[in-house]
Amino acid sequence: MKKDHYILGIETSCDETAASVVKNGTEIVSNIVLSQIQQQKQYGGVVPEIASRLHVEQITRVIEEALLEAELVPSDLEAVAVTEGPGLVGALLIGINAAKAFAFANQLPLIGVHHIAGHIYANQLLHPMEFPLLALIVSGGHTELVVMKSHGSFELIGETRDDAAGEAYDKVARVLGLQYPGGPHVDRLALESDGSVEFPRAWLESDSYDFSFSGLKSAVINYKHNVVQKGGEINPQHVAAGFQESVVEVLTAKTVRAAREFEVKQVIAAGGVAANKGLRSSLTEALEIENIPFYVPTIALCTDNAAMIASAGYEMWKSGVRSDSTMNGRPGMELNSWNE
Repeated sequence: MKKDHYILGIETSCDETAASVVKNGTEIVSNIVLSQIQQQKQYGGVVPEIASRLHVEQITRVIEEALLEAELVPSDLEAVAVTEGPGLVGALLIGINAAKAFAFANQLPLIGVHHIAGHIYANQLLHPMEFPLLALIVSGGHTELVVMKSHGSFELIGETRDDAAGEAYDKVARVLGLQYPGGPHVDRLALESDGSVEFPRAWLESDSYDFSFSGLKSAVINYKHNVVQKGGEINPQHVAAGFQESVVEVLTAKTVRAAREFEVKQVIAAGGVAANKGLRSSLTEALEIENIPFYVPTIALCTDNAAMIASAGYEMWKSGVRSDSTMNGRPGMELNSWNE
């Protein structure tokens, strides 16, 4: 009988304290996530010092709860996987030091996982990954197109040159007076709207897969200023719809073009903005026309969680990747292949 392999995942890169146990890289056995949104929203964003303090208070409890819910003890585990970067350095260090201590105390291998690799592998928790595939990563800090030819192989073909998509969403949400986190509120207003304001699209060079959203954000700000200076009031729904149409059109068009060029077997979306209903709908329709399978995690697995870290960690463990006690938080960590 085939032996099952369990990986404990730990994630503290920003404002979620999370721990999870995943079986064989594909099955969630437990997934505990404690969000800091209620504590952070009064500041309109994440305050790093507060995030770190809350991680310290919660990390031991979430690890214990993950094991309790999984009905496992440390000796049942194969390894401990933890987010090494990128992220807020103080927040990363809480998870890393907890993982180090747990791994040392229980004589388990330690594996440092790239946060974006984790988001990509959230898809493996729902369906098999077939290679080559194209991953669109859209989050508060990242907007990237990555081609994968095998597990652990990451070829970056496009990235943001300025603001990430999620960052632009949050800034536009503040312009519209919406609460943090702003992205879901902008998405809701856009879907409810009966009209839209026309905003520019940043296509960049004709053959580029890079993205730029800073100009779009500025266009929204300038539009509001011009309307207010003339004594008028903006329609938040129309602004949200126009902004979202611009973001979604560019993301969808470049993703479809890359999927064609690299002849991928599937396209997957990952990251917090992958929960955006407008984007999910647009990609689904466009890729259906191309007859290319498209997958996106459930909304709960789009946002930061430890199950995705455990899933990626399982593939790294299988490939023989190990970290040691010198591991440190790497806020600017690059997404490099681990199988080359």
